Amino acid sequence: MRLGTFTAMLTEALRAMGMNRMRTALAMLGMVIGVAAVVLMLAIGRGAQLAVERSIASMGSNLFIVLSGASTSGGLRIGAGTTPTLTLSDAEALAQLPSVTAVAPTYQGSAQMVYGANNWSTLVYGTTADYFAVRGWNFEAGHVFDDNDVRGASRVVVLGKTVAENLFGEEDPIGKMVRIKNSPFRVIGLLEAKGQSLDGRDQDDTALVPVTTAQRKLFGNPFPGTVRYISVQAASLAAMADAEREMAQLLRQRHRLSEGADNDFTIRNLTASAQAEAESAQAMAVMLGAIASISLLVGGIGIMNIMLVSVTERTREIGIRMAIGARRYDILAQFLFEAVIICLAGGLLGVLLGVGGAWLASGLADMVVVVTAGSILLSFGFAVGIGIFFGLYPARRAASLSPVEALRHD
Repeated sequence: MRLGTFTAMLTEALRAMGMNRMRTALAMLGMVIGVAAVVLMLAIGRGAQLAVERSIASMGSNLFIVLSGASTSGGLRIGAGTTPTLTLSDAEALAQLPSVTAVAPTYQGSAQMVYGANNWSTLVYGTTADYFAVRGWNFEAGHVFDDNDVRGASRVVVLGKTVAENLFGEEDPIGKMVRIKNSPFRVIGLLEAKGQSLDGRDQDDTALVPVTTAQRKLFGNPFPGTVRYISVQAASLAAMADAEREMAQLLRQRHRLSEGADNDFTIRNLTASAQAEAESAQAMAVMLGAIASISLLVGGIGIMNIMLVSVTERTREIGIRMAIGARRYDILAQFLFEAVIICLAGGLLGVLLGVGGAWLASGLADMVVVVTAGSILLSFGFAVGIGIFFGLYPARRAASLSPVEALRHD
C-alpha cells in the first residue's frame, strides 16, 4: 500500500469516526475495558508468581526436612516430630552422604528476649553453622557462630531482622548483650531480611544459637543429644531422589529398624512442595489472563455490531465511491482500517487504565503486582487481532454491495 493511499484511508477513517463520535466511543469502550482487564489480571497473576518465587528462594534450594518419629497415646497416633528419634550423630552421618552438601540439626523453643527496657518473644533455634548455608541466609552484619561455639555451648546469638528492630531499634546490635530466659548472650550476627514464608510466617522473627547451647543452657533436653528435626540440602535438584533414598536407608540402618518396620522418622521434600505452589500460582496467572480475555472478545463483538450499523448507514456513500471508480478491495480495506484504528485507540487507553489500576492495587490493597512489557504487547496484539477478525465481516459485507443497489439506498 502506497503512502498516499494509506494517508487517504487514515483521513477518511478519522472523518467517518468523527462524524459518529458517540458510536465510536461506545465501540472503543469495550476494547478499553478488555485491554485494561487483561493488563491488570496479568499483573496480579505475575505478582502472585513473584511472591511465591521469593518465598521459595528464601527457603533455600534442594531442601529436605527430616522430622523425628510420631508417637501414640491412648490409641491415637500423634504427628511426626513428637518422639525424639533423631540425634546429633544422625546429622553427622547424613552429612557424609555423597548426594548431600549441608546438614543442620535443629532444637528450638520459644523464649523471651530482653535488651534494656525492650523485650520480645520469639522462636530461638539451636543449630549449627551449616543452617545458614542450607537456608541460603546471608548476613547483614557480624558473623556466624563456628564449630568451637557448638562444642563449647557458647552463649552467642544471631538475630533475625524483626527481633533486632524490636529490641534495638536503630541501634547496632553487634557486640551487645541480650538476655534470653534470663541468661546473658552476646549478639555476634545480624541476618538479612527474608520476609514471609509460604505459610505466612515471618522468617525474620527468629534468633539462632549453637545447638548445644539450646539443649544444655536454654531449654534442657530430657533425651540428651536428640534434636527436633534436621535440615538437609541435596547436592543438586537432580540428586534429590538419590538423596532421599540414601537418607532413608542410612537412618533405618542407624536406628536398627527391622525389614517391614515403619520408619521412626519422616522425610519431607520442601522443594517439591514449593514447586507445586509455584505451579499453582502460574496456573492462576493463566486463568486470570484467560478470564480477562473474554472481555476482549465481548468488545470485539461490540465493534462488529457497530461496524455493521455503520455499513448500513453509509450504503449510499459506498455506492457513490464505487460509481466513481473505487474497487471492492478499497472499500474492504477502508472499513477494516476503521475497525483496527478503533481497537488500537481503545487498546492504548486500556493499557493506561490497566497500568493505573495495577498501581492503585499495589498501593491501596498492598498487593504484589508486576506489569511487564510482555503483557502490554500481548494486549496490543489481541487488540489488533480482534480488530481484524471482527472488522472483517462488516468490511466484506460493505465491499460486496452492488453499486446500483447501493445508490438506490436512502
